[in-house]
Amino acid sequence: MTWMHAALLSSAIMAVVSILDSHLVSRRLPGVRAFMLVVGGLHFIYALVLSRLIPLPADAGATAFGIALLSSVIRTGAIVILLDGLRHREVATVIPLVYTYPVFVAVIAFIVLDERLAWQQFAAIAIVVLGGVLIALNSGPSRIQMGRPRSLIIPLASLLFAVADVTGKVALARITFWNLFWIGALVMGAVFLLISARRSVLHSLVSLHERGKMLALVTLNELIAPVGMIISYWALARGPVSLVSTLLSTRPLFVFLFALVLSWWAPGFLYWSGGHRLVMVRLLATMMIVAGVAIIELC
Repeated sequence: MTWMHAALLSSAIMAVVSILDSHLVSRRLPGVRAFMLVVGGLHFIYALVLSRLIPLPADAGATAFGIALLSSVIRTGAIVILLDGLRHREVATVIPLVYTYPVFVAVIAFIVLDERLAWQQFAAIAIVVLGGVLIALNSGPSRIQMGRPRSLIIPLASLLFAVADVTGKVALARITFWNLFWIGALVMGAVFLLISARRSVLHSLVSLHERGKMLALVTLNELIAPVGMIISYWALARGPVSLVSTLLSTRPLFVFLFALVLSWWAPGFLYWSGGHRLVMVRLLATMMIVAGVAIIELC
């Protein structure tokens, strides 16, 4: 399997995770903190086990660990914003906005690394941004709109994911993708537990009516998510960060397709605004995002 195939596979897997996240946060759990408590505990266990099984290389050095730690902190911040967005907006609206982050990778590379872009790539940036705005402006009338503060911080997650990928790529020069995963799991687990470890949150979980179904879905989700994350780090370690990020950002397409199928088979599983026009606009906008991001790196 090449790094390109791995990145696309990770994108598809993480699209499933995004949909399950959205369902759990909006339908099964009393709030984002309850979700964070369960997921944070599981990831903390992952980190403790893997840190013993796969320690840092002897020659990794403190700098590489520090960069990996920074990357993980930044990525965790982006995930917190993403989860909040999934709680209050449709998954097919949030994910395309967040996963325009290769645009920020291109901008950061231009400013910091003096990397010049062709005019086609600048045009692609405009296409990606327009696609994101189209999706955001075509959410259902019952959902939060772009003028609200919560919606305005969603693009911040895109910037944070871009910085996390770049710093993660730097760290992978000295550590393995397994190391980067357990460092990330340690940070995310600690942050999630710090935010959510409240007596009221624990009580809300214990008093859930269908606790068994919720735990089954969370367990399934947290078995799938590490696989997708590890595969993405494997691809990041072997391919150019800009191209890997571009392929990983195809997640909106997978999310749209999976969410569309679920809207037919299980209408209550996700928030979904129906209507032929909305579906067509979302399909067009998602394809614009994917095409624009691809142009940025493939020109």
